[in-house]
Amino acid sequence: MKEIYVRVLKKAFLLMLFFSLPTFAQDFSKVDEIVSNYPKSFSKAEDLASKINHDFSKEEEKARAIYSWIAFNVKYDVKSYFSNSNVQPIAYSYRTEAEKIEKQNQIKLDLINKTFKSKLAVCQGYALLFEHLANLSGLESAFVTGNAKASANDIGKLPTQSLHAWNAVKINGNWKLVDVTWGAGVVNPQKRIFVPKFNDSYFFTEPEIFVLNHFPDDKKWILGNFSEQDYAGFPFYYGDYVKSDFRFLKPQSGVISSKELSVISFKIADLGQDDKVFYVLSSDNKPKVATLKRNGNITEFDVNLTSNKDYYLTIFVNQKAVSMYKITRAKSVSI
Repeated sequence: MKEIYVRVLKKAFLLMLFFSLPTFAQDFSKVDEIVSNYPKSFSKAEDLASKINHDFSKEEEKARAIYSWIAFNVKYDVKSYFSNSNVQPIAYSYRTEAEKIEKQNQIKLDLINKTFKSKLAVCQGYALLFEHLANLSGLESAFVTGNAKASANDIGKLPTQSLHAWNAVKINGNWKLVDVTWGAGVVNPQKRIFVPKFNDSYFFTEPEIFVLNHFPDDKKWILGNFSEQDYAGFPFYYGDYVKSDFRFLKPQSGVISSKELSVISFKIADLGQDDKVFYVLSSDNKPKVATLKRNGNITEFDVNLTSNKDYYLTIFVNQKAVSMYKITRAKSVSI
């Protein structure tokens, strides 16, 4: 007889605090409106899936309906997260491989049912429920685990731990990325409360945006050509950047050596004509207005660095933080 310990993910992850990603081009407002009038509770998941199948025929609409219903109704389990009760092991024993699979499936189903009934979950519960409802609705979906960037402290760090869970769902033969945990709302860590705030930016997110803060354990779910080094090297991007219409063209690295540079030159594409930019160095915490040079759709500005210690540089657009960089006294090294 063997005994196996199945753990939920070490961290349920509060990255929802920071990010909101751009949405798929299709307008799903009609789907959201219909789903917002659904009951907040169903006797079983099959009943919800049946209603979704009745109301929607297109695969992308079914996926959106599932995403929206979960995000509208399931709250992040802040108490579980901060008490670490979500990392307690679940012990079970088995005699055969078939029995092992059966018990693992039952553990998953128990968590799915708990999430569906209690309307509380950490990332694993959200992602498992999405996968379950997708499968019941005739969609092919995958439960994906991996690393996610939680703060500026993660800039330059390779993804080593499975800290988060999300989904991929196949739509008309193509895989799309979904993170319904982040779509449900935000957590206030000081007050330790969950603030419901529907965000559709985590639905069908383009791979090159998703990888800014997600790196899967199984690289096939990157859905693009990105490495651990690419992921580690990205700056820390806030939600108001990834939601925006503008994009940073340079610098592309999140780790910058003040031993090698005294000035960082920024270049942004498609910044609005009325947008204002300022920045803060954590070495003095004094906001400084950036002098913008505009040429067509390209905007450039410089940031002067100091080299007396390590610190962080935060860029703001219209008083909203959009990106952060780690400034170090050490010389640049390859990740």
